Amino acid sequence: MSPVLTSPLVSTQWLADHLGADELVVLDASVHTSGTGRGTTWRTAHDTYEQSGHVPSARYADLVRDFSTPDASVPFTRPDAEQFEHAVRALGITNTSTVVVYDDSVGEWAARLWWIFRAFGFDDVAVLDGGFVKWRDEGRPVRIGALRTSAARLPDADVFLAGEERPLWADRARVERAVDGTQPAALVLAVDDSTLGTSHPPVVPGSTPITLHRVVDQDSNALRRPAALRDVFAPVLGSDEIVTYCGVGSAACVDALALTVLGHDRVQVYDGSLADWWRWDFEPLAS
Repeated sequence: MSPVLTSPLVSTQWLADHLGADELVVLDASVHTSGTGRGTTWRTAHDTYEQSGHVPSARYADLVRDFSTPDASVPFTRPDAEQFEHAVRALGITNTSTVVVYDDSVGEWAARLWWIFRAFGFDDVAVLDGGFVKWRDEGRPVRIGALRTSAARLPDADVFLAGEERPLWADRARVERAVDGTQPAALVLAVDDSTLGTSHPPVVPGSTPITLHRVVDQDSNALRRPAALRDVFAPVLGSDEIVTYCGVGSAACVDALALTVLGHDRVQVYDGSLADWWRWDFEPLAS
């Protein structure tokens, strides 16, 4: 029987207690970046996963190549259902699996993959609170080397099928309606100038900045506790709808995760985020 999730987050202790459980799949979704703003580049962290270690039994989920649309006009455009199913099946995941996702940063890539799973109707997925940083700092076991799983070994009855895509994504038109007031929503910017660069085009008008360093505890690398999160998100919690965004739609998913933890159920992530917003008047971010 799969472990039962009761929250969008699981603790490192929960994961340690359940490692090896039937139908538990752990995913390392790390992505490594360099540069700032429109000069940002992204690369797969698969080599680091193999050579520097990962949670035992964790499989590498490649957001750069497998869980984003290839050759899209902006980086990290979400995959369609067919591509999502193909990527999930290649990891040996079925519709009865319980999935825990982490990364080796502040959780933005884990939260991005968590949001993608939920958008396709899969709810048995959670983010490891504190990620690999917290796991490693607590002295928990780390495995070096690759873990390979072949989807060909799965019976046909166990092949993963995506559900109907939920309205968890916003596009530019939705954001424009929030800006002009024809469809109100609180607009939340999840990154600051250390990521966007000190010289960049204007962000979306009317945005409330709620950046990662206010959402993630700097000492533990885990999300701040609910009482602290309520204080951080107080300017927008009363809004019926909230749209989060960042540079490419990764950090925005951490804010979306925190809002989900707080019980707000009308949150969308602007897919493409500023990479999409800026491309209408400026050159797009590097890919």
